[in-house]
Amino acid sequence: MFKTLLLVSAVAAGGLALYPEWRAAHQPPPQVTIRYKAGSPATAAVAQPWLEVVNTSDMRVRLSDVAIRYYFSGDGASSYAFNCVKAAVGCSNISGETVAPADPTPTADRYLQISFTTGAGSLAPGAKSGAIGLQLYRPDGRKLDQLDDRSFNAADTTFQASRTVTAYLRGAHVWGDEPTGHAGPTGSTGSTGFTGHAAASARDSSVPRPKPAHPRGIVFDDFHYSGPHDPALHAHGWLVRTSPGGPGIHDTWSAAGVSFPAEKTAAGGQVLQLRASTDGTKASTKQAEVQSSGTHFLTGTYAARIYFNDKPTSGRNGDHVNESFYTISPNNSRYSELDNEYMPNGGWGAPGPKLDTTSWYSADTGDRVTHKLVSSLQGWHTMMITAVDGVATYSVDGHKLFSSGGRYFPRQNMSINFNTWFVDLPFTGPRSWDMQVNWFYYKAGKAQSLEDVQKAVKGLYGSGTHYINTAPKH
Repeated sequence: MFKTLLLVSAVAAGGLALYPEWRAAHQPPPQVTIRYKAGSPATAAVAQPWLEVVNTSDMRVRLSDVAIRYYFSGDGASSYAFNCVKAAVGCSNISGETVAPADPTPTADRYLQISFTTGAGSLAPGAKSGAIGLQLYRPDGRKLDQLDDRSFNAADTTFQASRTVTAYLRGAHVWGDEPTGHAGPTGSTGSTGFTGHAAASARDSSVPRPKPAHPRGIVFDDFHYSGPHDPALHAHGWLVRTSPGGPGIHDTWSAAGVSFPAEKTAAGGQVLQLRASTDGTKASTKQAEVQSSGTHFLTGTYAARIYFNDKPTSGRNGDHVNESFYTISPNNSRYSELDNEYMPNGGWGAPGPKLDTTSWYSADTGDRVTHKLVSSLQGWHTMMITAVDGVATYSVDGHKLFSSGGRYFPRQNMSINFNTWFVDLPFTGPRSWDMQVNWFYYKAGKAQSLEDVQKAVKGLYGSGTHYINTAPKH
């Protein structure tokens, strides 16, 4: 009897010792694997993680069912911003947000959560999503220290499977090791007996569920960029003007006046800021403009939330400064231009504050129709232009100002332009003027009301979308 008990004990002990190997051998492979590579050094103005989703199951996986978490430490910052720079599935199909988890750790007191719309498509067994280039930065411009970021690994200069980046499929944890010790399939931290779907059921209610593809014919941008030279800015269809010419003080356009600061009064907490500065001489003058790099805009609804200033940010008041949002065609053959020009101190011989809304047929001959609103617009306003069925209508905060048609309706594709510039330089002394843009929205071919635009923009913010472009290329 005693020998039998010894034999049973030995077999049991051997079985327990072999259990981890047996479990690893018989556990199914993960449904998805996340591959990662570092795109920036440990200390950088912008973190640049690159991610890739691999379908390691034997079934097709919809990317809209997948969410990814990249973990980092906050370095004491109050806010972080995210952007997509490049993606094989299209940045318009990717949403992201930074989250402070309920159970932070020293290397993971925040995470960047990435999700996909249904427009991203699906992956066959063994297929890859292709590279997804992301940005993570501080709107205050301070550098990031990534050495203590859980998901950062400077040694990964090529794509490698990373277990410090986690993935979720339809809300269930299926890949990677969470900072709190919860391991996904094929991983073990020894701190919990629950993995995969069982572990996720109570913890991952914040993981987004599938989102529908964005409607066709829309452009939206809330200007989450790190600076005027951010590669994402150009990738998303914007140019910072440095070329010569007018309007205003000719040949003074500079990237120095373009920035993207944090702003508490703006939706999403960040804005495009356009600063015009001078000391009263042309040599010191810097004007600022951001314009779309393509001319793919024609009929439809144009809207932007803009902060106009009646006073300079610094220095003496009194300049004839112009704070503008307008569309313009690239050449004179079928010239088209729709203008909103706000001049707090007036200009062109007329007093201010005033908003000129103008539809052009010819800049060479000055053939245009215009309307003047004499009123202060200090503060935030939603500026809109609808151009459909041969009529262009201008409005501020839903209040109609002016309509034009006939020869003054756009005949040619146009670009989108935001700028701040000086009509003239009436006195000496340093001063600067700032105009801010919270977001831009365009709906191709359709007139929308202010309520329609606000509903669409609210939905985009709610889904974590900073940029989309599903408009047709005319």
